[in-house]
Amino acid sequence: MARGCRALPAVLALCAAAWSCCAAGRALERDQPFRPPPGWVLAGRVSPEHDVQLTLALRQRGTARLTRLVRAVSEPRSPQYGKYLSVEQLRDVVQPSPATLMAVLKWLQSHGVEDCRSVATLDFLECRMPVSTAERLLPGAEFHRYVKGQRSVIRSPHPYVVPEELAEHIDFVGGLHRFPAERSVVSRAWAKEGMESRGQRAAFHLGVMPSVIRKRYNMTREDIGVLPNNSQACAQFLEQYFHQADLAVFMKLFGSGFAHRTEVDHVVGHQGQGRAGLEASLDVEYIMSTGANISTWVFSNAGRHESQEPFLAWLLLLSNMSALPWVHSVSYGDDEDSLSQAYLQRVNVEFLKAAARGLTVLFASGDDGAGCRRVPGGNHTFRPSFPASSPYVTTVGGTSFKNPFMVTAEVTDYISGGGFSNVFPMPDYQADAVRTFLRSAPKLPPSSYYNSSGRAYPDLAALSDNYWVVTNRLPLPWVSGTSASTPVVAGMLALINDRRLQRGQPPLGFLNPALYRLRERGHGGALFDVTQGCHLSCLDGTVQGQGFCAGPAWDAVTGWGTPNFPLLLRALTAP
Repeated sequence: MARGCRALPAVLALCAAAWSCCAAGRALERDQPFRPPPGWVLAGRVSPEHDVQLTLALRQRGTARLTRLVRAVSEPRSPQYGKYLSVEQLRDVVQPSPATLMAVLKWLQSHGVEDCRSVATLDFLECRMPVSTAERLLPGAEFHRYVKGQRSVIRSPHPYVVPEELAEHIDFVGGLHRFPAERSVVSRAWAKEGMESRGQRAAFHLGVMPSVIRKRYNMTREDIGVLPNNSQACAQFLEQYFHQADLAVFMKLFGSGFAHRTEVDHVVGHQGQGRAGLEASLDVEYIMSTGANISTWVFSNAGRHESQEPFLAWLLLLSNMSALPWVHSVSYGDDEDSLSQAYLQRVNVEFLKAAARGLTVLFASGDDGAGCRRVPGGNHTFRPSFPASSPYVTTVGGTSFKNPFMVTAEVTDYISGGGFSNVFPMPDYQADAVRTFLRSAPKLPPSSYYNSSGRAYPDLAALSDNYWVVTNRLPLPWVSGTSASTPVVAGMLALINDRRLQRGQPPLGFLNPALYRLRERGHGGALFDVTQGCHLSCLDGTVQGQGFCAGPAWDAVTGWGTPNFPLLLRALTAP
């Protein structure tokens, strides 16, 4: 509704006319749902003079060429394998046309917007302006404040439009609709208490800690980093902070069996002084104990301005830094159907850009199994998660020990996210593996529940159940979620990069083309095949809460399985 309209009967016609006038143009994200997550409460309109920060995703050139480049540098059989691009070379591929840059800058200047900054690849602009200016710039937008506890964000519940002549130059404008996605690790203390009461040998249960991970995945005390030019990173978004003191306590308790570091080397962004977050502590402690003795960065993107999108801010950092860690672990996700097509497609290109630079980007597959969504008409479908469903990231699912109190074989963790994208088609690198799964799985959900031609995930998995974490100086048991498995896999891949760099080989880069060829190259033993267990899904009369089930080779719950580190190292360092 146009600003100032209050829907009183006497002025309905006037308001409709105002909306018609203001809405002339193109809605870039009309399909973006506006659903404040649970707990966020509307606190009212924002004053016209209050500053907001908007992110303009400028239309890129060369995305088809970029796709071909990524295929060439990521496929081990390609003569271009490992010949990654610098950020300057990447800019030359994707930077917007001069016509786009001129049109957008002229439009901004005509509204008095001058406080803007670009990124190294020239395809994003971050601009600060008063609310009154933003609402004139983007007709339809109406900025409100939403609060949850001590946190607040500024968002517009109404769609925005840009002038018709600008629509071909801008993919979307960030900072208007999307709320920070909330993904948190869970505690299963109640489940373990129940198991103990049934007479299980609880005395033998110590929980997952670095020594357990190293034993299960056949890592030795010699499996540590040695090169100063290798690094790994994790990213945190939701006012989640780690404390260096917690890391020191964690390593004192659990790190005696291997050489390690007790401090994060680089924090990019704002590191708050409040209480440590459980998820942030988990990420840092397990990437640094698995990728032991490797220089570690933390990207802390809490969104310091109320109108920022923290995840988008992290993507802009990747576009703006010439030197970055080679491996990134990210425990973040949102429902695919909660995001606009324009946003999904553009963020997917951002992962292409990371792949072109040789970055290995891992995302947690989520903790909702196959997910569930009721579609118009009353039927259920599974609900894929993004960025887990992007074809240009490596997605990590979760497992549990078959015997919860022993270091044994693994089975599916019932919360492990997995399934098929409704947006991105199945990439060539996984087509054979996924079609074999769809053809040979003894029991599949009805085909109406999922898109069998979509990008399938996860790609691999690791333990995600019953971790020990130190947070605010206290060791906490029974922490679970794919937020645990992802930094564990990331640390192993950083170690493999360490060995590759020692041998003069390039870093792994985008892993999936190599990962999906391991079996055909004779390296099937590089991953422990997880063949038992199913994950959760819709509680209805058809699937009755069961999604996909694990099986031989690749499956939609644990991917290819969990790492057998020495054989995975051998496979991924072989000429």
